[in-house]
Amino acid sequence: MGARVEAGGPHSSPGLARTGTITTPHGQIQTPAFIPVGTKATVKSVRPEEIAEVGAQAVLANAYHLNLQPGTDVLDAAGGLGKFMNWPGPTFTDSGGFQVMSLGAGFKKVIQMDTSRVADDDAIAPEKERRAFVDDDGVTFKSHIDGTVHRFTPEISMKLQHEIGADIIFAFDELTTLFNTYDYQVESLERTRLWAERCLVAHRELTEQRTHRPYQALFGVLQGAQYEDLRRKAARDLGSMEVQGQSFDGFGIGGALEKENLGTIVGWVCEELPENKPRHLLGISEPEDFFTAIENGADTFDCVQPSRVARNGRVYTADGYFNIPQARFKRDFSPIEADCTCYTCQNYTRAYLHHLFKAKEMLVNTLMTIHNEHYTVQLVDSIRTSITEGRFYEFRDETLGRYQGGAHTTGRNPS
Repeated sequence: MGARVEAGGPHSSPGLARTGTITTPHGQIQTPAFIPVGTKATVKSVRPEEIAEVGAQAVLANAYHLNLQPGTDVLDAAGGLGKFMNWPGPTFTDSGGFQVMSLGAGFKKVIQMDTSRVADDDAIAPEKERRAFVDDDGVTFKSHIDGTVHRFTPEISMKLQHEIGADIIFAFDELTTLFNTYDYQVESLERTRLWAERCLVAHRELTEQRTHRPYQALFGVLQGAQYEDLRRKAARDLGSMEVQGQSFDGFGIGGALEKENLGTIVGWVCEELPENKPRHLLGISEPEDFFTAIENGADTFDCVQPSRVARNGRVYTADGYFNIPQARFKRDFSPIEADCTCYTCQNYTRAYLHHLFKAKEMLVNTLMTIHNEHYTVQLVDSIRTSITEGRFYEFRDETLGRYQGGAHTTGRNPS
């Protein structure tokens, strides 16, 4: 059975916030939901069991990286991504399309991209080398590991993702930057539309060939930068697209955008998309962004941020974030957050985490990541509950009021 969303639950506002259920061969995902990122078939520094313990319902891995190491044929032989990494629940893989931007132009941030520069279709991030080259057929990548050259096309991306075996996979797309001109955005959007059609064809053929595996749901990816006409066109095109009887099972909302336009853009596409199919917003994890996106119709989210900042010493709490390496925590024997139920807060103190970080002990990465993933997963779960209970706006105002005025400036221990 493929993924599907059954939109339901009371709306707490005239907006597009909703609850639902995505059904996959390896279980259901109650939405809205945050999906931790395990780029290389692992959420860095933590065991899959610990990701389950924080309440995560699914994990997302990266097709580009798994193709390079260990090779998608290895995952296929192992029985698929879930069995390979000992994760029993639902899995996602992205298509490699993000690497078109991150390797092609060197830009990594999707939210809050600096657009002060003049639009430039050949823009490259400072001190970066272009490692990906786009043409109408696909993308040629130079491996960031050993410099070898690899080719991704819609057909190759589908083949790799079928071999990886995730429950939900994404169509191959071109992710542009905000530096690209409008004319290039138009050209790129048409390229992505044609690639989407090719993905549907390849997906159907692979599904018919690989009958030993459960059906994998295919999500189309919506681009269009910050232009309303392009975003709505992408949503209409992919939302109604059907090739040889195959249509998309859900949709990914991708692309570079400025933070202040997040809700507006999500709203544009969700107004156009079929109401009974999931909508996944790629690459966000900040509390205010969750509320904004959910209010405008997004169902699921993924981002590396909770684990990435944890390894750099930052922890999230209901009262904001703070950095554990700061000297003031050397003798602070309280947990990261007094009322947090995660394993780290139930067993360890700020002083111990501070010591581990200063001593460069690997355990700090595990303990900090457990807390940040727990915080993020539970926040979105609580938003889901607030929708069901008809108090979304009240919960939003309470949560963001506390978070935005809290520990990132005071470092206090919430009582």
